This record gives sequence, structure tokens and C-alpha cells, in this order.
Amino acid sequence: MNGETYDIYYDEEGDFLEVSFGAPPETEYTEDLDSGIFITKDEKTNEIKSIGILDFGKRKKFLEKFLKDLIFQCL
Repeated sequence: MNGETYDIYYDEEGDFLEVSFGAPPETEYTEDLDSGIFITKDEKTNEIKSIGILDFGKRKKFLEKFLKDLIFQCL
């Protein structure tokens, strides 16, 4: 994902956040990480293309831990 663009979409009424990375893939699949939290990956490269979070405002503690773990794994 280095150097790629990203888009952030937030639907306030639905409390849904989606972060997309780069161009959409030709074929993709989605995995549930937790209830209401999912990632979409490129079927050919297995690269993460988007992260979607339902009830975004209610998940602050989980997201803080998830992001800290993700950053730690990338170091």
C-alpha cells in the first residue's frame, strides 16, 4: 500500500466508515474480522483494498487496540 492513494467515506446517519486503498480490484472477497468489521481483499494478490466498520462511533476502544496492534506488526 506504500505510495497508493486512499479514500475515506463516512456515513454519519448509518455510522459507517470505509477506508479504501488504491484502485478497486477486478475481483475481490470480503472477510469478517469481528461483527460489523470487515476487510475486502484483492482476490489475485490477497492485498487489503478496503476496511469497513459498522457502528464506527461505538467501537472506539476496539479500534484503538486494533490500530496499535496493526502498527506494531508493520514495524
